[in-house]
Amino acid sequence: MKRTPQALPEVTLSEYDGVRYLHLGSPWVQGAMRIKKPQVVELLYVQRMLASLLWLSGEALGEGRAVQLGLGAGAITRFTAQALRMPTTVVEINRGVVEANARWFHLPADAEVVVGDAADWLAQAEEGSVRLLHVDLYDQDAAAPVLDDAPFYAACRRVLARTGGLFSVNLFGRHASFARSIALVAQAFGADQVWSLTPTREGNTVVVAGRGVVVPGRDELAARAAAIERRFGALGLPARKWLRMVRPYSPMVTPPPATHASARELPPPA
Repeated sequence: MKRTPQALPEVTLSEYDGVRYLHLGSPWVQGAMRIKKPQVVELLYVQRMLASLLWLSGEALGEGRAVQLGLGAGAITRFTAQALRMPTTVVEINRGVVEANARWFHLPADAEVVVGDAADWLAQAEEGSVRLLHVDLYDQDAAAPVLDDAPFYAACRRVLARTGGLFSVNLFGRHASFARSIALVAQAFGADQVWSLTPTREGNTVVVAGRGVVVPGRDELAARAAAIERRFGALGLPARKWLRMVRPYSPMVTPPPATHASARELPPPA
């Protein structure tokens, strides 16, 4: 699914209690940054998108290239480029979002920014060239991912490193069927390479999938979680909590319904 520049919404900002929010022509929050602590990953579901780090050994953290499809307020791009020091590419179709990030959200100067369609970028990317791929593609209605079909997820898998490449996606929204979406991910990646995390209160459900990932034992995962939390806990990554949230893919298990009508949060009242 492609969007034309004429159809793209206006980018607006709001601020409340020290947090700056990004919006796309609606009240729904498309990203957030704590103004005095821009490196902190502010939104809960964005934190959970980084749970894929649990599947990397300590030695592998920071290796390879990171890619973010859908910039939002740039929290993941800031984290991979600055905290993990990974070469980072971000693909965003809305030039206004890129400009807002450069001015208001500390877009890293060394991140490669591609203004264009995520599906086009995937089609042109080299196979096996990405270690971490984060996907958060919503429009102004924040109701369902704008790219959510079998060819798209197959393209995501294709660009991942053949051994240990990891993909995270924010799936759940007003019109999106979680069961259908995660089944498409499982079809592309293989059922034994797909995991989901507990939904947030708003219904954001993060799914992690891998290419050639070997899951270590529980003790090793616990050790990795503790190490991530020691290193990045101050940036908002509660890795030990993630271990209690992760579930392997099962076609019979779906998360509870969202308590709101969108996969995005509304900003706090002013």
